[in-house]
Amino acid sequence: MTARSFVVVTSSFPIRGDGSEAAGSFVADLAQALANEIPLRVVAPGVATQRERWSDRIEVLRYAAPPFPLSTLKPWHPYHLNWIRRVMAGGQAGTRAAVGAGAAHVLALWGLPCGEWARSAAREAGIGYSTWLLGSDVWSLGRLPVLRTLLARVIRQSAQVYADGYRLADEACRIGGRAVEFLPSTRAIGSADSSMPRANPPYRLLFLGRWHANKGVDLLLDALAQLTADDWRRIERVEVQGGGPMDGLVRARTEALRAAGHPVEIGGFLDKTEAEAALARADWVLLPSRIESIPVVFSDAMKSGRPVVATPVGDLPVLFAHSPFGVLAADAEASAFARALQSALALNPAACAPGIRHHAAGFDLTAIARRILQKAFDDG
Repeated sequence: MTARSFVVVTSSFPIRGDGSEAAGSFVADLAQALANEIPLRVVAPGVATQRERWSDRIEVLRYAAPPFPLSTLKPWHPYHLNWIRRVMAGGQAGTRAAVGAGAAHVLALWGLPCGEWARSAAREAGIGYSTWLLGSDVWSLGRLPVLRTLLARVIRQSAQVYADGYRLADEACRIGGRAVEFLPSTRAIGSADSSMPRANPPYRLLFLGRWHANKGVDLLLDALAQLTADDWRRIERVEVQGGGPMDGLVRARTEALRAAGHPVEIGGFLDKTEAEAALARADWVLLPSRIESIPVVFSDAMKSGRPVVATPVGDLPVLFAHSPFGVLAADAEASAFARALQSALALNPAACAPGIRHHAAGFDLTAIARRILQKAFDDG
């Protein structure tokens, strides 16, 4: 395709490899899928400014970042403000270095600040760049006037713009005034266990995600508290895996459920291998989100052959209407999620298999990587 390399600029990439990097696992898998086609340099956060070899075809240029998610930085906090300045300078410098070493195209994951770093470096080098948007870019940063203006410029000047949700793509189109293509984010999930979910209760339920209000882990725990004794006889165990800002609440409510004699197990962040094993031993995956587009754990569940109990947020109702993948709650409230759980506990997961296979086919990481490269070199 070209003798030169492809550059990915991101704020999400594994540092510790313990499962706490949220979108980092997806970005690492996407990077490997891209590197299978073309040599790759990745600009990503790290504990210090340095270079490392991720694989024989991937070089990582790290910029120093704080030991907590960049999305939690607050500019009015002096300590955070210092980190914001370091990250902004380090990310831009790393992007310039990666592009200056010889790049054919730059892909920014995500809109801000990575899209601005990519835009600036690509303009200096006379090459094109693409931007892949997340919900936080559009639903959060896009609501702030100054950042919305910067995001609009990044979108307008991109050779291609992607979003990992249908509604997200529509809103990004309104912000930037140009077409935005839907492209789903997904991980390279292996088959840790080829067994199918159980056909009959008691079932094993799994929540895997950040303990954050947007992900609805508190909504889930409230819903579990509303289940009847008959419902609990249909449950072998509920795993609550992850971590985040609601840690104290999650542990307290989990302990209350356990004290009532319910089989609720609390864990922590899972690395990729551990997450695959958790999915393989689950019969139902739980998605009680309040705000969502198409979560990566949804694609994980589909590719693992696991049905889902979900709230009707983001693009999940559209996907469900096209081909049911489990049980969709009536709304994003604890009582509605409890009723959805009760429906799932009375259902044979095998009934969801056709819809699961349909959705799994749409999350092909190799095809996604090739689509990105084809658009970059054909149009950029």
